[in-house]
Amino acid sequence: MTTMDSSPTALFDSYEHDFQQIIASIREKLEGDANNEGGEQRKAALRRVEMELDEADEMVSQMEIEIQGIPQSLKTQYTSRIKAAKADLQRYKKASKDLHATLARSDLLSSSSRPGMGPSTADEPYGSTSDRTRLLAGTALLEDGSRRLMDSQRIALETEEQGADILRSLRVQREQIQNSRDTLQRADNSIDRASGTLKKMIRRMYQQRVVTAAIIIVLVLLIGIILWAKLTR
Repeated sequence: MTTMDSSPTALFDSYEHDFQQIIASIREKLEGDANNEGGEQRKAALRRVEMELDEADEMVSQMEIEIQGIPQSLKTQYTSRIKAAKADLQRYKKASKDLHATLARSDLLSSSSRPGMGPSTADEPYGSTSDRTRLLAGTALLEDGSRRLMDSQRIALETEEQGADILRSLRVQREQIQNSRDTLQRADNSIDRASGTLKKMIRRMYQQRVVTAAIIIVLVLLIGIILWAKLTR
């Protein structure tokens, strides 16, 4: 049975490790399937890239949350690591966007260069009816890519807002815990002072008992001496 790492940076390191794995998968797809495969396979690869970019964005948000609990002496180092992760994420988001645009352009070019398409005329400036259909399809593809990018940006903003809400909640809870700890410390100090006062009172009581006992003994001795003196006359 493995023991769970309870260090303050354990969760951050775990999220960063997951982020690096996702980025490696994105890089492999962008440099491999999304570049080399056919049209439909490239589209499928780019859709997987978009989903993994959303996951990577979520990992960065989790890292931003976890850094709040990291000791100040280590925070600078981990802040730099978050900045590097954000830079990687933005670079691959741009690469994905560029590949979307390239794929859309290649679809348009391939549709316009297929055999059997007649020259355009004054009545049909874009060529045959099928050419216009392909052009509309290419435009729809570009719009779909733009919509996907906007959805990704919206999800990123929503995730960022949720992360900010969580951070505010954690900050309030931390302040409550600190206030409770201060209250306990004050109560502990009061108990220590009361305990010291009681010890002093007990010590004085014993001292008074000793003095009283000594006085009684002296008085008894004096009475005994007086009685002895009277009896011996």
